[in-house]
Amino acid sequence: MKGHSVTDLPLEGQPKIRVLVVDDHPAMRDGLRHYIDSEPDMTVAGEATDGKSAVEEFLRLRPDVTLMDLQMQIAGGLQAISAIRSHAAHAVIVVLTTYPGEARTRRALALGATSYLLKSSSADAIVGAIRASFVGQRVLTDELAAGLKQSLPMEQLSPRELDVMRWIAEGATNLQIAETLHVSEQTVKTHVKSILAKLGAHDRTHAVAIARRRGYIDP
Repeated sequence: MKGHSVTDLPLEGQPKIRVLVVDDHPAMRDGLRHYIDSEPDMTVAGEATDGKSAVEEFLRLRPDVTLMDLQMQIAGGLQAISAIRSHAAHAVIVVLTTYPGEARTRRALALGATSYLLKSSSADAIVGAIRASFVGQRVLTDELAAGLKQSLPMEQLSPRELDVMRWIAEGATNLQIAETLHVSEQTVKTHVKSILAKLGAHDRTHAVAIARRRGYIDP
């Protein structure tokens, strides 16, 4: 985690950093509210329990920073990030999720997330990331930053390959995938061959394990 100096903090007398907390677990929201409201320079402006309500609350509250979970019911965090950034191009969004993986991190950052942290991060790291993101810095855990750096030479799965990969993870056959995606079975076989090569997998089961670890599909 990058360090933060005292100069990163808002000056005395300035308004507090208003944070929107988005998470579908009440205990997690309660814990985050406790830590954030305990800080002298920030406050929880509101809460949301899914991606849909996150967008609604963002538009209503216009918080300085949105702390966003990714795995939620109704609409996930990635959808919410995209929607929020379509309304506010400079919105500050800090992802706080259980799931690592450089592909998932890339997707979140590409959609407009400012920073990306894991829920295993300490409370100090989370509030530090809120401050740093508020003043324009990007914060990634060391683990995620290293994963992104290591993955740079790797080929990324195309959108269509991602579709096929998700159906593979569901246990669908090539024929079933072809019928679902309205393509030929030979086309699916070509995609599967490309997926295995890009992931360095020796079979479909191995590909699913790698795709989950790297964040192409959710656990």
